Amino acid sequence: MAGGGKETPRQKMIGMMYLFLTAMLAINVSDSLLHRFLFINDTLEDAAELTHEKNEQFLRGIEKQVQERKNQAEDLKVLEDAKRVRNLAEQMRENIEEIKGIWIEETGGYQEDSAELIGFKETEFIANYMITQGKGEQFKDSLNAYARLVAEIIGEQPEKIAMDGEEHPSFQNDPNQAKKDFSELFFEGTPLAAGLATMTQFENEVLRIENDALENLADRVGANAIDFDVIKAMVRPESQRVAAGTEYRADLFIAASSSAFKPVMFFNGSSIPVDTSGVGTISFVAQPGDYDASGLAQKSYEAVIKLDLPGGKDTTFTETIDYFVIKPTIQIQSASVNALYFKCGNELSVAVPALGSSYNPTFKATGAEVVSGTGGNVTLVPNGREVVLSVYNDGNLIGTQDFGVRAVPRPEVQIQLGGRPLDAQRGLRTTDLRAMEAKVIPDADFARLLPNDARYRVSEWKVTLASGPRPKGEPKVFRNGDGDLSSFRSAARPGDRLVIEVLKVERLNFQGRREEVPVGFQPMSIPIN
Repeated sequence: MAGGGKETPRQKMIGMMYLFLTAMLAINVSDSLLHRFLFINDTLEDAAELTHEKNEQFLRGIEKQVQERKNQAEDLKVLEDAKRVRNLAEQMRENIEEIKGIWIEETGGYQEDSAELIGFKETEFIANYMITQGKGEQFKDSLNAYARLVAEIIGEQPEKIAMDGEEHPSFQNDPNQAKKDFSELFFEGTPLAAGLATMTQFENEVLRIENDALENLADRVGANAIDFDVIKAMVRPESQRVAAGTEYRADLFIAASSSAFKPVMFFNGSSIPVDTSGVGTISFVAQPGDYDASGLAQKSYEAVIKLDLPGGKDTTFTETIDYFVIKPTIQIQSASVNALYFKCGNELSVAVPALGSSYNPTFKATGAEVVSGTGGNVTLVPNGREVVLSVYNDGNLIGTQDFGVRAVPRPEVQIQLGGRPLDAQRGLRTTDLRAMEAKVIPDADFARLLPNDARYRVSEWKVTLASGPRPKGEPKVFRNGDGDLSSFRSAARPGDRLVIEVLKVERLNFQGRREEVPVGFQPMSIPIN
């Protein structure tokens, strides 16, 4: 058994799960993400059941070997120790299952018409039960007592399964976690979905210690000898469910191996590295697929092991391994996420929480120009009626998001005198014929959402002094929003009128590009009093 100083791969897994959990709780985790913890729990339960069956085979193997060795006294002592280890592990598993059962029952149980947990989001009960009522410390003591008793049976140094923050290799250097005790570290603010996964992981730790102990005892009676008539290629995945764009990892090995043999292993026809203990590692980036209603895509690969055995026996073992790709949840934050504005810089923040620190996105889009930013920030400039954004991680497609495209709302054009709009019914006096301004007022909501795309100016407007149907002199044409009409004063008489036409309006977008926009301005006829 390992000492408490070195962090095992499973301890690292616990730490990663806890860090992922606290990160999810900090961002108002969605129901879909909590369901991912239920998937994780299912996978861990499957792994626990496989280890449980393997440990049962170990015990039967020890019993068989003891009988074949004529029930020698020292062998019978080994068998007795193996049974004690088995009983201790079973008692610990029953304790874990009892706690999980209480959690489920006290948070509402299951839906009547399905296996759906009613209280999968519940956080207060677990914290109260494990921290306030002290059940967590009792559980911690029982876990460590179990590990200590098993270590005493096989005569090795015990390891701690349950640790406070200052002892745990994953948290002892984190000032926010190091001061927490075991119960606070694993059960503070924990929803039921995540709590069940945590407890099942501890169950796997219990079974691992049992497995190590039974393997140790089996060696003492020679029960670990290879029996080639039951040899089988085995795959040990870290998880059967993996988010698209993240790495799938699994160990490929012979179930009953020996250092005397050097296996050669293949993944989908390609050879993989095999370490000195005869274990090969499979590693690849999971690709998206046809997801079902639960967000899972079932996939498979072929694993092959070739082994040179004495006697010319068949040395090729082939297994088809199924696994599931979890559809990552793409979270998009935007000022206007449901529909994008045509030919405008729509800024999006795209996150995929399941990828964690491995998130390294790139973006492509149909129906829009893509202006990449840093991290998950991207700007879309639609040029069609619909936009499909594709999110990639390290070149691997994660998923897509569809957007509708809305037209930029028409702005209002006002002709202002002294900062106030002209009143066509009230008219003007000749003394009012002075500096005027043609001003564009953008739609208020559009200006609030995309201020860098709501910059307008009147680039051409015309004012004509007329008497009846005939103009009096040449009209004045202005190339910006400001217009001086003082030269009309000498010719203007009561009964005349000003005819104002807005000929061209331009919008300056977020990139500084100008485009002419239609505003539908109706010519104004202003009487002169």
